[in-house]
Amino acid sequence: MIRKLPMVIAIAGVSGGGKTTIASCLKEKLPNSKTLYFDNYDFDGPDDIIEWIENGCNPNDWDLSPLIRDIKKLHTEHLDYIILDFPFAYLHSKTSKLIDFAVFIETPLDIALARRITRDFKEGSAKDILQELDNYITRGRQGYLAMLDTTKPNSDLVVDGTLSISEVAAIIAQRIAV
Repeated sequence: MIRKLPMVIAIAGVSGGGKTTIASCLKEKLPNSKTLYFDNYDFDGPDDIIEWIENGCNPNDWDLSPLIRDIKKLHTEHLDYIILDFPFAYLHSKTSKLIDFAVFIETPLDIALARRITRDFKEGSAKDILQELDNYITRGRQGYLAMLDTTKPNSDLVVDGTLSISEVAAIIAQRIAV
């Protein structure tokens, strides 16, 4: 009898959109699952994110070998699901063939920015926060908009990021159970 590989679910969205939170909640909802978080890796990629965005933000500019190795390793375990907190969904050529279902968490940009500031600047000064907001206005927002233009339309499911965490996880779980 051939063993079925675990279903790989990618949770995508803008920074502050809820990927990590939803992936963690989904892990609790889906039996026999493991989660891999993009931010837990030190990938070789663009040195200047803003410049990368301005040059078209090609996901293939990132060397995702450590993540790919971990996905393949988890394929050998007796799991039902592998959940990826992963911003690119199907857009990276070397990971796309490993993903079975991609979800885009559509969070309004103002909410995502507020979450990011709350998360990343707990110990920051007002000056740090103002500098980050200025960076967002002058250059960073382009990255958020690029994700809406590229990742969102290449996902299997788009979920409203203003819903509660448990509602988003329930919608995803219900959709993949079909």
